Amino acid sequence: MELSGHPLIRKLLSLKLPPTEYVVAGSGPLLARGLRNVIGDLDLVARGAAWKIALELADPVIAPSGCGRLVSLFQGDIEVFDRWLPGAPEPDAMIDGAEWIQGIPFCSLSEVLAWKERLHREKDQEDIKLIRQHLRSSQD
Repeated sequence: MELSGHPLIRKLLSLKLPPTEYVVAGSGPLLARGLRNVIGDLDLVARGAAWKIALELADPVIAPSGCGRLVSLFQGDIEVFDRWLPGAPEPDAMIDGAEWIQGIPFCSLSEVLAWKERLHREKDQEDIKLIRQHLRSSQD
C-alpha cells in the first residue's frame, strides 16, 4: 500500500514536519503495516522544530491522558503531542527509535502493543490481537 495516498498521511505530509523530529504513534503504525485500513486520526509525538511548527498552527491544550500537551490539527485528524501516554518512553527515545516506512517515522509494533496492553482499553483489544498475530507470523 502506498501510504502517501491515504488522506491522513497526505495531511501529515502537508505539514512539512522535519521527519527526524516526530514519530507516528497510536494506530498509525497499524495502518503503515497494512494491519488496519481505517483509523480515526493520526497521533504524533513531536519535539524541537516539529513541535514548534505545531504550536504555530494551533494552541496546545492538556492531553486527555493528563500527560503533556496536545495540538489538534485538521479538526482532530492530526493530533500532535509533546509527550505520549503515562509510562511510555520519553519523546526522544520514541522518536530516535522510530521505524521508517516509506520515509515516515512510526513507532514499532512491539511498542504499540506494550502501551495498548498496559492501558487495557476495550477499543484496543482488536488491535492487540492483530499486532500479536503479525508479530508471531513475522517470526516464522
